[in-house]
Amino acid sequence: MAFTPLHDRVLVRRIEGDDKTAGGLIIPEAAKEKPAEGEIISVGTGARKDNGELIEMAVKAGDKVLFGKWSGTEVKIDGEDLLIMKESDILGIL
Repeated sequence: MAFTPLHDRVLVRRIEGDDKTAGGLIIPEAAKEKPAEGEIISVGTGARKDNGELIEMAVKAGDKVLFGKWSGTEVKIDGEDLLIMKESDILGIL
């Protein structure tokens, strides 16, 4: 993939949840919520302080992360649905 986010943004692939409940019921597509878990594909270089000093990213490509339900901007790159979001939208690393 030839896409690199700028500054403190990351490119994330959603990780789809299970199609069944713990009790074995199949969840229909219309009832599924968007997953709030994903894998980081690529990261930018980091944000800059007012004095120009670089703030390094806390996440890296390959990390599995949790993010807010409405976080990021959906984009289609190479036919794949992905999200671009700021690092601050990430709630934590799994």
